[in-house]
Amino acid sequence: MTVTVEFHFDFGSPNAYLSHLVIPAIEARTRVKFQYVPVLLGGVFKATGNASPAVTLQGIKNKPEYGRIEMQRFLKKHDITTYKQNPHFPVNTLQIMRGAVYAQSQDYFERYVDAVYKHMWSEPKKMDETDVIQAALDESGLPAEDILAGTQDPKVKLQLITNTEASVARGTFGSPTFYVDDEIFFGKDKLTDVEEYIVDRDG
Repeated sequence: MTVTVEFHFDFGSPNAYLSHLVIPAIEARTRVKFQYVPVLLGGVFKATGNASPAVTLQGIKNKPEYGRIEMQRFLKKHDITTYKQNPHFPVNTLQIMRGAVYAQSQDYFERYVDAVYKHMWSEPKKMDETDVIQAALDESGLPAEDILAGTQDPKVKLQLITNTEASVARGTFGSPTFYVDDEIFFGKDKLTDVEEYIVDRDG
């Protein structure tokens, strides 16, 4: 049986970045490749009435502190040492998400995703300023001018909108969201369940 696994992501989510770091090990164990689907988290939030934890957790006692404990547990469990909180958070990801859509039409999509995640959450920068994006992509050996030009292509803009609307229609309300065939899983902590479901479906 062929299993389809999708990762609906936005670079603005630190939990999506951490998922991105864990996914290769799951792919190696299951021999199933995750399909990356760029979506705009701002569009998802607007369509679903949701908001980021930075907003929803304001004024709640103890829950944000527990979230930080769970984050440290996840980092330790997966031996992740590259994560740093972006001091510019929240970052408007519209341009870099359009860049992801454009990069999918080229031969460097995976390199682009790795690079942007690095500059968002490992060597954090203000990745919603064009000059900062260009410098980061140049540093990573990517064709920055071509990518930035591609972000202005009407077809690229429309594709990101289409991806986002289709993702919401399937049940997405935040990032990271995973689909194993039509089964939805939300959050980095569900990656264990994702892997188990892949194995069950593939078996």
